[in-house]
Amino acid sequence: VQLQASGGGLVQAGGSLRLSCTLPGRIFSRAAMGWFRQAPGKEREFVAQIGRSGSMTYYTDSVKGRFTISRDNGQNTAYLEMNNLKPEDTADYFCAAATTILTDNRRRVDEGYYGYWGQGTQVTVSS
Repeated sequence: VQLQASGGGLVQAGGSLRLSCTLPGRIFSRAAMGWFRQAPGKEREFVAQIGRSGSMTYYTDSVKGRFTISRDNGQNTAYLEMNNLKPEDTADYFCAAATTILTDNRRRVDEGYYGYWGQGTQVTVSS
């Protein structure tokens, strides 16, 4: 199953981008969605997660108040709205889907929780 991520690009500090991630409906309808990022020379890190219904969201501290994760279940698409971007947000951004039931909330930041991954989309923020 291939997740299609898009929306990356080059933006000045303070600017905005919206990333999108689409996957087949048979998967999307039962999946929690996550976004991760990997900066050059660094390990991949968790950014945000949204539950199946869209009512529950969770963010890493560095993006709280600036990024918003959402989903459109009719379009089988998850979004990451990124505002007030900073140079330190520069990274390849990956979307991921998890279809297993989350019994421990601590796992939502764990790459191993997500069984499906998309290719990265590059975000570059210039100062």
